[in-house]
Amino acid sequence: MCSWLLRYGAVMSTTIRKSRVGLVAVVVGVLLLVVVAAAFLSKSDDPHSLESEAEARQAALASEHSPTLGDPGAKVHIVEFLDPACETCALFYPMVKKWMAEVPGDIRLSVRHVAFHDGSEQAVRVLEASRSQDKYWQTLEALLKSQNQWVQHHTVQPDRIEPAIAGVGLDMEQLRADMNSVEVMRRMEKDKKDSIVLKVAATPEYFVNGRQLPSFGQQQLANLVREELER
Repeated sequence: MCSWLLRYGAVMSTTIRKSRVGLVAVVVGVLLLVVVAAAFLSKSDDPHSLESEAEARQAALASEHSPTLGDPGAKVHIVEFLDPACETCALFYPMVKKWMAEVPGDIRLSVRHVAFHDGSEQAVRVLEASRSQDKYWQTLEALLKSQNQWVQHHTVQPDRIEPAIAGVGLDMEQLRADMNSVEVMRRMEKDKKDSIVLKVAATPEYFVNGRQLPSFGQQQLANLVREELER
């Protein structure tokens, strides 16, 4: 009987130790969650953290390296992240140009490039390379108007890009050389990094005087532009 009691006591002791270990693990886990949550809330409330985030967004929106259309002193600056293979981008671009024509001198447009569609990096290279021949806007409009010729099922057909822009008057040999230049690669990389900072997940994405669209749509963009014009 004593032997049985000893064995029973040993089992109970082991069970109690395991229970205590499990309880300690649970308590430690809860404390870690509390600490992480407190750190997150502290960071969210930290004015320095918020200021740094705002500065990072402002730096990402800076578009001195980007092609820009309109008066540099315009009241409204629209920064558009655009994929040349994006069908919605092709629909919105003429609308923005129309607004610029209606209020000359009041709206400026800067275009940033993101390649979300399969193969659209090739089209972005063409656009960036066309800048060295001062034919960026002509090339952009030619690509958007002929999009159905070089984009099939949301995938770019690279060999069809050059025929689509044949009427622009580009020196194609120079264009091909410029497409692989260090400067073109640098600008493309900056646009890509800035789009990540700004959480650009689809195109077109617009920022109007630094304000991002609350939700996507033509009316929402028109309202935002109108608000900034009336300020």
